[in-house]
Amino acid sequence: MGVSPCENPDVNAANCPSRSVLEHVTSRWGVLLLARLLGEESLRFSELRRSIGGISEKMLAQTLQTLERDGFVRREARPVIPPHVDYSLTPLGEEAARQVWDLARWVERSLPEVLATQRRYDERRRKAAATTG
Repeated sequence: MGVSPCENPDVNAANCPSRSVLEHVTSRWGVLLLARLLGEESLRFSELRRSIGGISEKMLAQTLQTLERDGFVRREARPVIPPHVDYSLTPLGEEAARQVWDLARWVERSLPEVLATQRRYDERRRKAAATTG
């Protein structure tokens, strides 16, 4: 029996697997997929693709596979013609999805303040560049 590379989970430790799980859950597509599946019994691949703007078929498949491997998403293939594959959240996935959903809602609520701060920052940088260049 091998020793876990991270006996005490710590996302700041370079060799701790928690870091890669955090990356999977908080990636752009991971967040959006988890949030989209939240509150749904299940969704088909095509439904997910249509409802998440900008995601490619390849990236959707890769992200779903990663989230399935981590135990957040359940994949169910139904033997019909044409084949139907449904995706849903596991209990662990539901918990993660609630967390990222709260973060996504916070980002939406805070967006006006963030955009105003970005504009002020960009203006300061332009003024500084104009005086030094």
